[in-house]
Amino acid sequence: MFNLLGGSLPLIGLSLIVAIALAVHVVRTGRELFWLWIILIFQPIGGIVYLIAIVLPEMLRGPGAQRLGAATRAALDPMREYREAKAACEETPTVRNQSRLAQAAATLGRHDEAERLYAEAAQGIHAEDPALLLGRANALLELNRGADALAVLERLRADASEGQTPSAVLALGRAYEAVGRAEEAEAALSDAATRLPGFEGMGRYAAFLARTGRKDQARAMVADMDKRLTKLAPHFRREGKQWRDLAAKALAEA
Repeated sequence: MFNLLGGSLPLIGLSLIVAIALAVHVVRTGRELFWLWIILIFQPIGGIVYLIAIVLPEMLRGPGAQRLGAATRAALDPMREYREAKAACEETPTVRNQSRLAQAAATLGRHDEAERLYAEAAQGIHAEDPALLLGRANALLELNRGADALAVLERLRADASEGQTPSAVLALGRAYEAVGRAEEAEAALSDAATRLPGFEGMGRYAAFLARTGRKDQARAMVADMDKRLTKLAPHFRREGKQWRDLAAKALAEA
C-alpha cells in the first residue's frame, strides 16, 4: 500500500500530527473553537492559515506580523471585532468601549450606528475628544452629510495639533468638496495626499482631480499608485488597491 500511494502515508501522518499539535495550541491558549474546525477539516491549508494568523505573530511580535495576523483573522471572521467590542460595551459602557464599537461598526459599513455611538461618547469632558470628533465626522461623510461633518471638523480644528493631522486634513478636504468649496477642498486633499501614509490620501485626491476635470493629473496619480503597488507585499497591495480603484472609478465616470 505504501508503494501504491507513492510514499504519501508519512506525509499524511505528519500532517495529522501537526494538526493535532495546532489543535492543542488552540485549546491551551483559549482561542475561538472555530479554529479547531478550520485546522482539522481543511488539512493542511487550515493549519497553515492558523500558523500565519496566530502562531507566527505570537512568535515574532513585530508590528508587520501583527497586522498580517489581524488581517487574516478579519478575513476569516469579519464580525469578530464587532462582536467582542459590542460585548465589552454592553458589559462596561465606557467611552473607550463605545469608541471601539463605533470603529468596528464603521469597518463593517454600519455608518449610522458608528455616527450615533461617536455622538453619544462625545459628551461632557469628552465633548471635544479629537478621536471621537474625527470618527464621527468620517461617519457623517460616509452618510453623505457633508455639512454636518464640516461642522464637527471645525470644532476639531480648534485643537492646533490634532486638527492638523493628515487624517483630519483628509476628512476636512472631503467635507469641503461635499459642500462645494472646491478651492479649500483641493488644498486640504493635496496636503493629505503628501502626508498621509498609505494610498487613501492619494486615491481620494486623484478622484477629486478627476471629478473637477483634471483627468490627466488624475491618470498620472493612478499610474504612480500602480507602480508603488507592485512593490508591496500582497496584503498591503490589496489594501492599497481599493484606493487606487476608487480613483480609477472616478476617472471612468468623469
